[in-house]
Amino acid sequence: MSFEVNSLLKKLIPRQQVNTIFDIDLQALWEQGYRGIITDLDNTLVGAKAPLATPELLDWLKVVGQIGFQVVIVSNNQRNRVTKFAEPLSLPFIYRARKPTSAAFLRAMSIMNLRAQQTVVIGDQMLTDVLGGNRMGLYTILVKPISLADEGFFTKVNRRIEKAALTIMKR
Repeated sequence: MSFEVNSLLKKLIPRQQVNTIFDIDLQALWEQGYRGIITDLDNTLVGAKAPLATPELLDWLKVVGQIGFQVVIVSNNQRNRVTKFAEPLSLPFIYRARKPTSAAFLRAMSIMNLRAQQTVVIGDQMLTDVLGGNRMGLYTILVKPISLADEGFFTKVNRRIEKAALTIMKR
C-alpha cells in the first residue's frame, strides 16, 4: 500500500470508539485536559429524523455542562434542521459545515476559545467527523449511528466508502 493511501487511512481511525455518546467517560476526558466538545447532530445525538433532543440526551447535556465542557454542534445539514434542534438547547451551532474541511472545526474552536489539544470531536462518520477532527489534531470519538434507516443518499455513499476503507485497513 502506498504511503499516501496509508496516511489517509490512518486519518480515518478515531482515537476512541463507543456505541453511543452515553458510553463516553466525560470525567476522564476532563481530567485529560479537554474542555470543549464539537459534536455532530444527525445519528450522533439523535436519529437523523428526530426533530428534538430526547430526555436522555437532555440529561447527558446537563452532565456535560456540570462537568464544565463547552459544546458546539457542527453539522453538514441545512440551517433549518440544525437551528430547530440547537436553539431550544441554547447551544451554539454551525450548519452546512462542509466537514471534513477545517473551516467549521476552526470556527467551533473559536466560539469556545479553545485550542485543538483541548477539543474533542464526536460523530458517527469516519469520512466527515473523524477525518476532519484528525486532520486538525483533535481527539476523535466515533459513535455507532443511531438510525441507519433515516440516512440520506450521500451519507449512505459515505458508509460504503467507510466499509471499503475498513476492509483495506484490516489487511
